[in-house]
Amino acid sequence: MAFANTNISDILATTIESRTRRLADNVTNNNAILSRLSARGKVKNFSGGSKILQELTFAENQNAGWYSGYDLLPVGVSDVISAAEYDIKQAAVPVVISGLEQLQNSGREQMIDLMEGRMSVAESTMANLITGGLYSDGTAAGGKELSGLEAALPVDPTAAPYGGIDGATFTFWQNRVSDQTAAAGLDATQIQGFWNLLYSQLCRGMDKPDLILADSTVWNTYIASLQAQQRFSNTNSADAGFTSVKFFTSDVVLDGGIYFPSAASGATGAPAGTAFFLNTNYLFYRPHSARNMVPLSPNRRYATNQDAEVQIIAWAGNLTVSGRRFQGRYDANG
Repeated sequence: MAFANTNISDILATTIESRTRRLADNVTNNNAILSRLSARGKVKNFSGGSKILQELTFAENQNAGWYSGYDLLPVGVSDVISAAEYDIKQAAVPVVISGLEQLQNSGREQMIDLMEGRMSVAESTMANLITGGLYSDGTAAGGKELSGLEAALPVDPTAAPYGGIDGATFTFWQNRVSDQTAAAGLDATQIQGFWNLLYSQLCRGMDKPDLILADSTVWNTYIASLQAQQRFSNTNSADAGFTSVKFFTSDVVLDGGIYFPSAASGATGAPAGTAFFLNTNYLFYRPHSARNMVPLSPNRRYATNQDAEVQIIAWAGNLTVSGRRFQGRYDANG
């Protein structure tokens, strides 16, 4: 006996509902940045507000100092904590089924098979959409796209404010850049020297880059610069499915190679000729607690002028940085 449309609609809704957690995990595990942030506890939900606030320290406590005996100690207010502000960005992938498809797949097993296929496509599309956003400058789709590494780590950190803070005014809010586009940036005999200098500019005590994301051209140049006995891979990154080697204590991950850019997701890898030196202690993935790969509405949605039903998978949030000075960018001719 064929199932009524209401039951079919319930299958549509419950299939999406049951897979949203899997979808959130797949998006996180599918990307080297999010995989590292998840492992380090840097995936932080937020629950409301018109902006995403990311707390940061920008100065030392001016009351600190040496004293002797009964010297008076300064107790004045020392303003050392502020916050960067990030817009809430939204993404959605609709899953659509027509009335004819409902009739043709009216058996429960047939409907589940149909929805499994539709959901698999929706999951990979959303993963590519988020990953593309993680590398973007946030200007696509009229500025609605997630603000990614191109915005956080631009070639010129003084050109435009980021997180509501002007790097031209506040030097602590400038990322480091090694611009070797006019030099031998893709020379295997020189790349390690360029990287040594950039790496040293990003270290402060125990603070140092832990993840370097490189496109295929920079990756290949770095690999060519290594002697065979120096090719130490990172077991954790390899176990997670990412191709990586070491640069000092940092994992160098290939995040280029084959990808399928689309009008929605853009290129889902590091830009050509680029490597991002990331200190993920100061990097955060901030999805909204009520909008992290979930159905936009549990109610059924019908097109007013079509015989079709739609369920929408939705996400809201952004990528945020609390320490821009600890992040670096290497550019060469791609």
